This record gives sequence, C-alpha cells and structure tokens, in this order.
Amino acid sequence: MHTTETTNNAPRMTRAEKAAVVARFSRYINRGQVKYLRSGHLDVIETERGGVGFRDPASGRRMYDCFSSAGSFNVSRRNPLIMQALEAALDDLDMGTFHFASPAKAALAAKLAALAPGDLDGVLFAAGGGDAVDCALKLARGATGRSEIIATVKAYHGHTGFALSANGKAHYRRFFEPLMPDFSFVPFNDIEAMRARISEKTAAVILEPVQGEAGIFPADAAYLEGLRALCDERGALLIFDEIQTGFGRTGRLFAADHYGVVPDIMTLAKSLGGGLYPIAAVLYRPTPAVTGFLDRHPVFHETHGGGADLGCRVGLRVLEYIEETRLWENAAARGARLKEALETLQHENPRIIRAVRGLGLMVGIEYVHEFVGPMMSDALARHGVFAAYSGNAPQVMRFMVPLTVNAEEIEGIIVAIRLAVRDMKTLLPAALLAARVPGVLRLLNNERVQTAAFGFLRKIEELLPARRKNA
Repeated sequence: MHTTETTNNAPRMTRAEKAAVVARFSRYINRGQVKYLRSGHLDVIETERGGVGFRDPASGRRMYDCFSSAGSFNVSRRNPLIMQALEAALDDLDMGTFHFASPAKAALAAKLAALAPGDLDGVLFAAGGGDAVDCALKLARGATGRSEIIATVKAYHGHTGFALSANGKAHYRRFFEPLMPDFSFVPFNDIEAMRARISEKTAAVILEPVQGEAGIFPADAAYLEGLRALCDERGALLIFDEIQTGFGRTGRLFAADHYGVVPDIMTLAKSLGGGLYPIAAVLYRPTPAVTGFLDRHPVFHETHGGGADLGCRVGLRVLEYIEETRLWENAAARGARLKEALETLQHENPRIIRAVRGLGLMVGIEYVHEFVGPMMSDALARHGVFAAYSGNAPQVMRFMVPLTVNAEEIEGIIVAIRLAVRDMKTLLPAALLAARVPGVLRLLNNERVQTAAFGFLRKIEELLPARRKNA
C-alpha cells in the first residue's frame, strides 16, 4: 500500500509568520472561520502534505488527516503516481474546451462506465459535487417532464442552487430562501414515509446511500430495495449521491455495490480528482426518456470547468490506481479494525459515547451530547488528529482517513482517540453538572457559545507559558 515519507528538515514557519498568514486570511477571506478553527486547536497550516496527513509548520506537529476534506483524499495526500499523471498532462494539455470531444474525456468516461454498478454507462462531466447534483436534478426534471424532487431529512448535497434546495436541514437553506420550488423531505430509512410521498408529479428521489453530514447513517438494504421498486412503479428516477461514498470509501468500489441496487443517476466527485484537480461526473442509465432528452437538449447543463482535459487525465489515473491496489479492500480491513476499537471504547465509556456507525473507512462516533463534538475535536487536535464533527449532527465525529492508511497508522489513530477520550473525562463531569441547570444545555450546544468559550480558553493557554517564561 502506498505511503509517502515526509522529512523533518522542511522549512519551518515561526509562530509570528503563521500569525501573519492567518491575519491576512482573516482580513481578506473569512474572519469567522479563523475564530472557529482557533477555538478548537485546528488553526493549522498544512505543510509536508503526504500519505495520511500533514504537518503544522509552526508547532512542528504531525497530524493524521481523519477528515480528508470530506473524502477528497481517498488515494492519499500528494500521491506521487497521481502527481506524475498531472505533470505529464501539463506537457501537452490545458483545460480544453468543454463542448469539444477529446481523448481524455472519452477515456475517463469509458472507464467510469466500465466500473459503475449495473447499466450506468452514460456520463456527463461537472466541475464539483454541487455542480454534479445540479446537473443530475435538472436531468431528472427534463427527462421525466415532472417537477417534484424528494430528498431526505438531514441530507447534504452541496451549496449550489438545486443542490442547496435538496439539503435536508434548514441550517443550510434558511438564509437563502426562497430556493428552488417543489422540493420536499422525508425521514431517511423510512420506506413508508417515502411511499406516502412519491406521486405522479415526482421527477426523482435523491439520497446518499450513507448519510455523511447527518452523522454517518448507512441505508438499510430493504429500504433501498423498496425505494428502487417504488420509483419503478411510479415512474420517478432514483438518484444516488456517491460524492463522499464513492471510489472505495465504504469498503466497496461504490456504496451501491453493498446493496445490489442500481440507481438511474449517480453523482461522483471529490476523490475522483485525486486531491489534485477538481472534477466530477454524473452517471446515468441510458433509458429512452433520458437519452431522448439529451438528444434534444445536448447542452442543457454547461460547466466550463467540468470535464477539463487535465482533470480527466488525473481522474483516469486515480481509477487505475484504485483498481491496481484494490483500495476498497484496504478500506474494508482498516475500517473494520477502527470500528472494532471504537466500539470497545464505547463499551468502556457509555457516559460519553452513545453509538458507533459506518461502512469501511466512513465511520462516525455519536456522543451523548452535542457539545461533546466540538470538545472532542479540540482534544483530538491536541493528540495529532484532525477530525471534524458533522455539520448536520454536531454530536457525531466523522473519521474518514485516506484509504491508503496502513495497519500501523490506524493503530496510531486509535491511540490518539483513546487519549482524547481520557482528556475528556476530566472536563465532562463539570459540563454534565452544568447541563442540568435549565437553559444551560441549550447554551452548551450553541456553536457561537462553544466558539467563544474555547477561544477564551485558548487565549489563557497561550498567556500562561508567556507568564512562566517572564517569571
């Protein structure tokens, strides 16, 4: 299995230099993001990127990347074989013109069709995940002549127009409404709720086979099988969003392979670009309705960065690498070990951990209270693990390490998680006691309160060493 060695003699950044970079980021890009990351000891700058992590240059701390930019680094960070493919492509290619045929586009499309579940052998390209979801939903509406889209509660599909409208939590939509019309939401894994909702107006049902942002919830097999039958019965298209779950993440090449259920449309992105060049794809079954619509409207969705020749060349090498190494098998084996260790930790700490869920190397820990998620993010960072709690479920910590992780590295991550839980035990009793006071639990679960509190503690931490030094 591929790993990348890093050196300890790379140029380091002084704390003052790092502070200057962060200040410019705060001034020109996003001040709130800086406050948020700093409060959780996640205000790192990624250097010496390689394998399953990176190093913060100011502290010198090496960190396991257990977020992988929501699954973008399946084939590792700065995989040298993928980098070579990009460098070779730069010798004779640029982005190319979106409308034109090219060998790079044709080769990647053919490879995707060969690897995809069932008869998903039509391919459209997009620039990123949200763009791919937009394309898929427009295709469904165009092909069926219907308007209604059904998504699931707490679903996450992106931040562009149609994709944002399909997000199943008001937190993402509320500042931008009204959004696209005719979107509705039903509970995930509830086939009866879906049966009651799908009608002759339904163009498509869209869902993630494993809900990621919602807190790592795999679909039940019977649910997806029933959903496939319902869509067939009522003439709606079934869309699987495999932007996070695709390309080996769940221990199979695609999450759909766990269930033997083939959707009508599937969206792919993130790790297809190898963490080097953004590219996304929409796969579809070439039914008469879909191909007829595409024949009549071949440029219904334009995306001048999607299907760039450079990205297609990189994507093809990513797929070849995944096949050569059978990377999904490593994800299954390492994921099983991680899940086993976390379940043991849950058994030992029932007052902290409520549940452990996942498939392959898409694993989540659900804590007893929401406020524990941000606290654990802070504790993990102190022990060299960058992990993110779920946007739709702050009480769930996601672990999505690059799929190239080896046995020794998984054990290192497990040790760090154990140490973080140990640290939590010293803080949790006081927090739980405070949570019993009416109104306090609501404050503890408030992200702004958490950011302010942890930010204040961070300032104290930084002042204490300075005072000791001057004493």
